Order: sequence, then C-alpha cells, then structure tokens
Amino acid sequence: MHDYLNEFGGAERVLLALSEIWPKAPIYTAFYKSGSRAYKRFKDKDIRVSWVHNLPGFNSKLYSPLRFLAPSIWNSLDLSGFDVVIGSASWYGTKGFKKKGKAKEVCYCHTPPRWLYGYPTSIEWQKYWLVKVYGQVVGHWMRQYDYQAAQRVDWFVANSQNTKRRIKKFYRREAEVIYPPVSLPLTGETGPPVRKSDYYLVASRIVGGKGLELAVKTAGKLGLRLKVVGESAGWGREYDKLVKIAGKKIEFVGAVDDKELGRLYAGAKAFLALARDEDFGMTPVEAMLMGTPVVAFKGGGYLESVVEGKTGVFFEKQTAESLGKAIKRLEKMGIKSEDCVKQAKKFSKKRFKREMKEFVLQKVK
Repeated sequence: MHDYLNEFGGAERVLLALSEIWPKAPIYTAFYKSGSRAYKRFKDKDIRVSWVHNLPGFNSKLYSPLRFLAPSIWNSLDLSGFDVVIGSASWYGTKGFKKKGKAKEVCYCHTPPRWLYGYPTSIEWQKYWLVKVYGQVVGHWMRQYDYQAAQRVDWFVANSQNTKRRIKKFYRREAEVIYPPVSLPLTGETGPPVRKSDYYLVASRIVGGKGLELAVKTAGKLGLRLKVVGESAGWGREYDKLVKIAGKKIEFVGAVDDKELGRLYAGAKAFLALARDEDFGMTPVEAMLMGTPVVAFKGGGYLESVVEGKTGVFFEKQTAESLGKAIKRLEKMGIKSEDCVKQAKKFSKKRFKREMKEFVLQKVK
C-alpha cells in the first residue's frame, strides 16, 4: 500500500525495495499519473488503484485539496484476501485499513502527515487565510481519523529515530527503526571512483520546505557554483521564485536518472542538506555513498546519518551567514571519501531488504 504514484522520491525508493522483496505482491495505491517518473518505475508491476483514480483532474490538481477523501479511498479497498498488508505511509494517511479481514498490517512510516502536526511542508498554506481556515477544519477531522487509523496498525516500522519519536508522540505507539534503502547504479558494493569538480549540489523536489532558497541565496552571496537537481512538484511556485534570484553560477539541472545523479553526486565538492526538520533524508546518504561530504542543517534525520567532522559538518541557523560559515569550515577539513562511503553503507538497500524481511517473517508466523 502506497500513497500514490506521481513523484519519485525517497518514499518511492522504499516502495521499490519492498516490491523487490515480494515481487509478486500487488501494489495498491490511491492513483497514479501516467507518464510520471514514479509510474515509469512501477508500470511493470501489478498496480491496483482506488476509485479516485478515474476522477477528472484528481491525479494532477485535486488530490491535495481533496485530501479529506483519504479515509474513503483506503477504506474502499478490499484487502481481506491477503495474509499480510505492508503500508508505505506518509502524508496521505495510508494506514489502518478497515477491509483487511484477518490480514496483519505492518506500517512502514516515513512520517506522520507533516501538514497535520505542524511541521514545515512544501507549500506554506497557512499564509493564505481562506486555505488556512479550510486546512484547519479538514485538519481537525483528519487528525482524529489519522489517530484512529494508527491504532488499527499491528506493527509500526519507522524510517528513523526522529520518526519513531513522532509516532510515539502523536499515535502513542511504539515502532521499530529500519533505515530506508540507499543505493545508486554506479556504486555496487565497492564505492565510486571520485573525480571532484568545484560545484556544490542540492537534489530535491523543487518545492518549499527543502531549504532551496537558502542554498541559492548563499551560493550567490559567496559566489559559489551550485547545481540544483530536481523538478517542480505540487501547487507551489518555488521554481519561478528561485530562478528570479539565481545568479549566473547557479544551474537548474532538472530531473535526471539515477546514473546521472550518481555522477553529479560524485563530482560535487559537497552536498547541501538544508531542510529544517527532515524525517530522515536519503539524499545526503546518497551523496556520501558517492564519496561526497555533506553540509547539513543540525536537526531532524540528518543527525542520524551525517558524522560531524568525519563525513560532513552541521550548521545551526537557517541563514546564509550560518550556512556560509559551515561551507568555509568544511573547505578547510580533509574529509576522506572512503569515510563517507563507509558511513553510507550502513544504510544499504541490501541491509534494508534483509531487515524488513526478517521483521515481517518474525511478526507474521
């Protein structure tokens, strides 16, 4: 079970690994968007969609404002013919399915929905008064549903200690931590040959809440070369805003395949991980897997993957001054590529698949 197949990010990489563990298992999802990067990665799988998939415009513009339909979506799916249901759950309330009969449910939780519990999201919807009122009304009801759905889950798996604490706080449930799978085509199991260039790198969906504006402003202020990998998503106008303030040394690369992404990681002087409270954060681990150090905001899941002084450095304030000082500090260090690779291998796909399979088989006997 997965939110939906539209964008291809960290949650979809987890889903891909889960489908490799159980290749014959069908994938249930609210909807998919034909031609999207996510759909292309899963189009050969047995994808089963909900009733909203056929609503005109739902998979492009309506799925976010009509998020209150989530309970109806998930409760309409008949899962009673299965022994085990594994949910890949993020902001769409994908958990606690009612029509599952005697099936046991394992929820791999990327995070309780950020928009419901006050965490930064891709769109600052609170600044629009009409949307804010709508969101508060819907959010109050959805928080009740989300809590009740969480009580129907048999076992929670969290993608980080950070998310585990949120599950305990908002759902009053315990969770096992199994870090998400990180792998790129160039690495295999041996690590990359690193050929460094002079650019810094960020890789993210181009939406709010990811620190992209901070990266662009800091690069402009310090005269740094910066490559921005990713494409626009959702309702926001983040891309247009970034282009307006970007200097000549800032390049928007767009969406790339994994092989090209690996080359960009490997060639970067450092990777910038800037989200204020990231659930876990797979991109800095991908960068380290390619032998590249990380400059990360000191918070969220970054604290569980980046090692200060050995694989990167932290900065404490979301300002160009604080980030700039961290970059200059990193430039004076002699961080070894092999140390970055060694740290990243702790989060390998092979490890994830082994731990998830063992967890499910242990619980569902």
